[in-house]
Amino acid sequence: MRRSLLKAAIIAAALVLAGCSTLRLGYDNGPRLVWWWLDGYLDLDSRQAPAAKAAIARWFDWHRANELPEYAALLAEARQTVMQPTTPEAVCRWTGRLREAAMPALDRALLEGAPLLAGLREPQLRHLEQRYAKRLDEMREEYLQADPVARREAAVERAVGRFEDFYGRLDAAQRRVVAEAVAASPWDPEAWIAERDRRQREIVQTLRRLVADRADADTALPALRTLASRGERSADAAYREQQARLELYNCGFAARVHNTTTPVQRERAREKLSGWERDLRSLAAAATGTLAVQP
Repeated sequence: MRRSLLKAAIIAAALVLAGCSTLRLGYDNGPRLVWWWLDGYLDLDSRQAPAAKAAIARWFDWHRANELPEYAALLAEARQTVMQPTTPEAVCRWTGRLREAAMPALDRALLEGAPLLAGLREPQLRHLEQRYAKRLDEMREEYLQADPVARREAAVERAVGRFEDFYGRLDAAQRRVVAEAVAASPWDPEAWIAERDRRQREIVQTLRRLVADRADADTALPALRTLASRGERSADAAYREQQARLELYNCGFAARVHNTTTPVQRERAREKLSGWERDLRSLAAAATGTLAVQP
């Protein structure tokens, strides 16, 4: 349950920082969507549901009032720079700032989720294992095509789609830049999925131990923070090194693509940033402390 509220924070941060064409609608419906996601993974019963829904609602109330203005300020700053060329170093600095901006929301999710941990039962942990296994199968199907050519083509299309969401349609030369960068990338989808599997196993093992020990919130919180930290720093040293190389590579990749964009494409990106900023300021201004999750 704790990890699920962490996921709730990630979903909300993604809505805010990555953007969404219907950001305000998505955020306003965030508590309900997170509840559905949480229940899907843990199959909560009628006794557990009220506390979980209340925790989700509190998190969104807090996030709306405290974090959205900070995100809006970041977007305003990004809007001022997006029309100019960039460098890999600048992209890495922005990546670090966005990561730091998301940390308070993740930690708040842990604080809200820790008291709920004691309500988990073994059938729900088995249900979580099954959902994790299903998601891994879906990831293997999406990212580990048996044909290497098909796998690379799918990776290129995913990357093109992400850039086009921000800049608009890429021309043939820009698509070649993306394809070349994807081909040279150190990203290893097999290692990535294996790391996901390791983390999921660690989550279930930790939850089982905490539930068996009847850990209270103060006792559980450090263990939950350790789990959360795995997303940034893997327990596997070889994977950490690979991730560090990939992060540096992706900064250069993003900078290279940005520097191929036209003034029209950059203006589209600036307008998107402006729209997200306006939406966030509107959402923050509407903070009332009365959000609730409906059944």
